[in-house]
Amino acid sequence: MPKDIRNELGTITFDENVIATVAGYSALDCYGLVGMASRKQVKDSISELLGRENMARGVDVRIQNDDVVVDMYIIVSYGTRISEVAHNVMDKVKYTLEHNLGLKVEQVNVIVQGVRVTVER
Repeated sequence: MPKDIRNELGTITFDENVIATVAGYSALDCYGLVGMASRKQVKDSISELLGRENMARGVDVRIQNDDVVVDMYIIVSYGTRISEVAHNVMDKVKYTLEHNLGLKVEQVNVIVQGVRVTVER
């Protein structure tokens, strides 16, 4: 169900995939985030790391009344404080959606699907 914003000039309609893509790209700016994980858990509890072209697959957007609820499935870097990474993702996504798209975000839920060791070169 798309999200509509009405003003004196007309109507702006945001598709849920657009909201999910913007949320996914804004989350990638957060320190300690390796990437987005698929919403569906792969068998044997191994999470699939999504590439930049599939960013919306790791984000679930629900529109309830005039509020937007976002569920983000992420993979964090080993050695970082998971709660801090998740909190930073919540703040960054909410700020980006409210200030860049003009949406009212009720909740950003972060589901950590895995931890990966990243190699610095």
